[in-house]
Amino acid sequence: MNILKKLYHNYPILLLLLLGVLIFITNLNVLMVNIMEARNFISAREMLTHNNWIFTTMNEAARYEKPPFPTWLTAISAYLFGMESLFAYRLPAALTSILLLVIFYKLQLLLIIQKNVAFISSLILMTSFYIVFSGRDGQWDIFTHAFMMGAIYFIILTFNSDVKKYSYAIIAGLFFGASLLSKGPVSLYALFIPFLISYSLTYKFQNLKVNWKPMLLFLIVGVSTGISWTLYVHYYDAEAFAAVAELESSRWLNYNVRPIWYYWSFFTQSGIWTIPAFMSLFYWYLRPKVSNIKAYKFYILWTLVSVVLLSIIPEKKSRYLLPVLIPLAMTTGFYVEYIIKNFGRRLSKIERFPVYLNFIVLAIIALAAPFVLYYFFGTAIWEKTLYFLLVGSTLILIGVGFVFGLLKKRAKLLFGLQFLMILAILNFGFPLLELISPHRNDPNIASLIKYEEVEKIQIYEVSGIIPELIFEYGKPMPVLNSEGDLPAEAKTKKIGILVSQEGNPEWKENFQSYNFQLMDTLDLNPTMAKGENSRLIREFYVLTKK
Repeated sequence: MNILKKLYHNYPILLLLLLGVLIFITNLNVLMVNIMEARNFISAREMLTHNNWIFTTMNEAARYEKPPFPTWLTAISAYLFGMESLFAYRLPAALTSILLLVIFYKLQLLLIIQKNVAFISSLILMTSFYIVFSGRDGQWDIFTHAFMMGAIYFIILTFNSDVKKYSYAIIAGLFFGASLLSKGPVSLYALFIPFLISYSLTYKFQNLKVNWKPMLLFLIVGVSTGISWTLYVHYYDAEAFAAVAELESSRWLNYNVRPIWYYWSFFTQSGIWTIPAFMSLFYWYLRPKVSNIKAYKFYILWTLVSVVLLSIIPEKKSRYLLPVLIPLAMTTGFYVEYIIKNFGRRLSKIERFPVYLNFIVLAIIALAAPFVLYYFFGTAIWEKTLYFLLVGSTLILIGVGFVFGLLKKRAKLLFGLQFLMILAILNFGFPLLELISPHRNDPNIASLIKYEEVEKIQIYEVSGIIPELIFEYGKPMPVLNSEGDLPAEAKTKKIGILVSQEGNPEWKENFQSYNFQLMDTLDLNPTMAKGENSRLIREFYVLTKK
């Protein structure tokens, strides 16, 4: 404990880095690859194998839906640490999440927020559900928002500094451009514009006459960097790019449409911090109690404006709320600061209710977790005996700690245990997920690859590709619509095909020159959910010429 105190007082950023490693990097290869990850990882792999660094592809088809900067970083990581390493593909997102933490913490100090509140808020941010998920997952959301936070930090630094204005403006522009190169204008709309509105209403942009030239430089660097790839691909592969752009733009209006109130429960995306996050939104209640009223007003405005702007867009997904969690972590930090200072003596009964509710719920979850895990995994859990005992015993101790902390009214202990709960789950509990991996299904992709090598046949996909399968397959898989698509040299050979009977029931009519032999059914669902998602199921046939 003394070491942690010394690190906090003398080297807080180093402590954040160490905690960030424990949150984002440990057990990074445990979670099964999801569809978005698989698409991104395939593009990164094909950058290396096909040298497609500008004209990005997936399964050898043009993929221009997202700009390539995170894909470049992922490809470099795969080159350095191994193209078969899932850890390598996920590492850039994890490191970018840690970068976000450092920028977030330093931004609070720049706004004259007390060091302890800035640190508490950083702990809240790094353990918020969608931040943890995005940081350990190979999606590009964390990149675009982390880089935009870098732009925001250096813009404020430009306005607050008397020297190095142009240097700060250039760095802000590079971060801004990196954000655009990560996911287009997503963070510009969901994070940057809400920041501009809330900052101008609270802190105001002072000395615009002095700073307009650095800001112009920022815009020139940021916009030119951010749109460079788009302009290049649009010019040299206009037809493919236009088709992708039309599809993507139509999705904003017609795909995954949800009602305008869909995001009203946005605070639940902070996961373990849901109740404190909800309480931190009661502005009139918390305003006279926080240590920095101006900063609190700024962050709550930033949070709410971001939610409003996201709600206007018809297409809605829970993961789009990621940028909201960044300012929300700061408002939650102010609430936690108030509770820590006053829990033992000054809180009214009404004020104590959400605090007790929060920690009683967490205590129940922690104490029940070992039994729930055993019920969920069954006897297979003994294959991971060490991890089960570690996570089970740690969570029980944390649960007992919650009860003790409530009885003794020790708020620091309670919130510290809340943070440790996430640490325990990620470091001791995550390895248990290997017990439900699709790799444990029989047959699996490894057995498919082995069969292909032994029988010396080419396998084709007939019903549309499964990105997760292509990534695990390790190379592009040709797609067939009919036997007419077969190369001339393959038409007289035995071939393998993967087909979805549900999605393509009349497929046999397109292969009338062949005899069919059903070999097995490939199921990429987790072991406990076999057969549930038909998209992840393919029947494997061997076709021989009649």
